[in-house]
Amino acid sequence: MALVLRQMSMSLCAAALWAAAAGLPATAQAQAANFHPCNSQPSLPMCLHGYGKRIAVQRWGAQPEPQDPDAAANASLVTRNPAKEIEKLKSSTILVQDMDTSEVLFARNEDVVRPIASITKLMAALTLVKAGLPMDEIITIDASDTRSASELPSRLTAGTKLSRADLLRLALVPSENSAAQALGRTYTGGMAAFVAAMNAEARALGMTDSRFAEPSGLSNENLSSARDLAKLLEAISAQPLIRQYTGETSYQAAGQTFRNTNILVGRPQWDILVSKTGTTREAGDCLVMAVKVGSRNLAMVLLNAQGTSGSRFGDAVRLRRVLASRLTLPSPTASRAPGAPGPVQ
Repeated sequence: MALVLRQMSMSLCAAALWAAAAGLPATAQAQAANFHPCNSQPSLPMCLHGYGKRIAVQRWGAQPEPQDPDAAANASLVTRNPAKEIEKLKSSTILVQDMDTSEVLFARNEDVVRPIASITKLMAALTLVKAGLPMDEIITIDASDTRSASELPSRLTAGTKLSRADLLRLALVPSENSAAQALGRTYTGGMAAFVAAMNAEARALGMTDSRFAEPSGLSNENLSSARDLAKLLEAISAQPLIRQYTGETSYQAAGQTFRNTNILVGRPQWDILVSKTGTTREAGDCLVMAVKVGSRNLAMVLLNAQGTSGSRFGDAVRLRRVLASRLTLPSPTASRAPGAPGPVQ
């Protein structure tokens, strides 16, 4: 028994020392020192595991999406081992590109065309804002809006009355499919005209790999490539209204609170200009962001992340750590699909 207690004490000390070495805040270091591994229902806000290898932070409390356990290993803002970080990336398609110079900093399967799920809503938002429709116009949610978005339960019921601005917010922040459908239905000329305008906007931006079938992203016929989505992020970064909405951590409408599906929004170590998540079975877990790292404005595109729904966020954290370290990103050639093009230098 004495030996077991001694080993537990050594484990706790090691966890605390590792927390300090990893650069976690003082509160997290104190929690590591007080952590008790026998608690089946820990009351602490985080638990530290694997002190011999890494720290994985499991946060307790409501989150819009579960977080990748590996993401907590990247608690500090820099890394001394960029190759290790790159090896852990779980997204099938990745592109990190400087939006001011077009320099590609990292690329993996960036020209592969695939379904993009609710990333589609960014093109819907851009098309709507550029159309100049009155944002204070009241729109009533129709039963057809909820039927069209029936793959996932909607928190908006038929008969709900909201402004066009509210619906745009709900399409972008919590990714409400019914809101996107209502915006398309009430566009001048109806849904067909809205989809045609989305595709015309894609052509105008030079998004030659992209085509859109509807505004919510539920259709697998909403297709694009990472290279095209970087162009979309650049265009949307010039739209203050969309930047404002996608940067909100939550929004209240129809007597409810809706939270942003991107758990990185609002975190002090992130300067996010634009963001959108997307998930369907065929598209996998997706995340696109326009972010500022140092003095650079970067488009970050992560598509078809494997593993948990938090893997895309873990990938974003790893890439940001490598970039913030000002180290040259290792070539991702080894992790590419056969025949896929290499990174642009």
